[in-house]
Amino acid sequence: MQVAHRQTAGSCYQSRSDAAGRRAVPVASQRTSSARPGLCKAAEQLVGVGSSVPETFLTNDDLAKLVDTNDEWIVSRTGIRKRHVLGKGETLAQHAVISSKRALEMAGVDAKDVDLVLFATSSPDDVFGSACQVQADIGASKAVAFDLTAACSGFVLAMVTASQFIRAGTFKTVLVVGGDALSRFVDWRDRGTCILFGDGCGAVVMRANPDPAAPGAILGMDMGSDGAGHKHLHCMFSGGGLKPQGEGEVPSSHATYANIHMAGQDVFKFAVRTVPAVIDGALAKANLPKESVDWLVMHQANQRILDAAAQRLGLPSERVVSNLANYGNTSAASIPLALDEAVRGGLIQPGDKLAMAGFGAGLTWAGAIVRWG
Repeated sequence: MQVAHRQTAGSCYQSRSDAAGRRAVPVASQRTSSARPGLCKAAEQLVGVGSSVPETFLTNDDLAKLVDTNDEWIVSRTGIRKRHVLGKGETLAQHAVISSKRALEMAGVDAKDVDLVLFATSSPDDVFGSACQVQADIGASKAVAFDLTAACSGFVLAMVTASQFIRAGTFKTVLVVGGDALSRFVDWRDRGTCILFGDGCGAVVMRANPDPAAPGAILGMDMGSDGAGHKHLHCMFSGGGLKPQGEGEVPSSHATYANIHMAGQDVFKFAVRTVPAVIDGALAKANLPKESVDWLVMHQANQRILDAAAQRLGLPSERVVSNLANYGNTSAASIPLALDEAVRGGLIQPGDKLAMAGFGAGLTWAGAIVRWG
């Protein structure tokens, strides 16, 4: 079932990339593509990006006052030097709104022209989701809005979801937001997790290309899930599950979630194994060699994982977008946050091809080869 799903999902991307003059796809893939090109009404463009993080931050020296650690120990194992966290009275939605407005401004798109707001997050301000709040606060009055939860893979999965709506002709303009505030669920006395996570948001604007024959921004993608690995990384509900049948104050107590549990070595092994495979899979769907990748813009979880992926692609360190040292692991926000800094810093230029990969709780993983601009 998984193979069939991936072949179907890749067919539209293959037919678009073939139209751009790339090498012919294998015979089996040609049959898949030729049977489905009518489903692609338009191709998407990436036309704007923005980000926002809280002003409050914790350095490694700050954490050394809470747990038995130090700057050298943290940097040598993760590459992280500080992480931003929500301050008193601050919400995740506030940063989602700021990043969305910045992305819309870069794109030159009015919020009233947005058809869909997708908010990739595992830590919304409201358990029912925060996308509708973002939709209202940016003035996207005509847009439908909903949250998508896939942890650190969420942003790539949301981009792929947005592209499906655009290619099907359902929507023309989609705002994709990735954001998390995992500081809410971190045990700040647990050295294994408190050194890793930070808060933030990033957003991109995806728009239908007016040229119906143009290739899309997403040239190829690959994704997968392994629920058997859930035990390695989770944040479980820990309140009174049967409130009406609870004793004492339980029926009226607040619902609560446990702090993040992570088996660090197991998650690291999963990431090192999965990231190269998902990028290879996305490259295969795009019919592109690894040498065609200009930049690696992937989930900022650990510098060693970034280095391993770059080595697999044959990319020098200066072609790896890494802001991990300043923000830590911001989950669904990490890719758009890194992308925003690289675009605004003049590193990534229109036409550049980016290898994106997200991986995390679920367990989930997703990769995409993306053209900027």
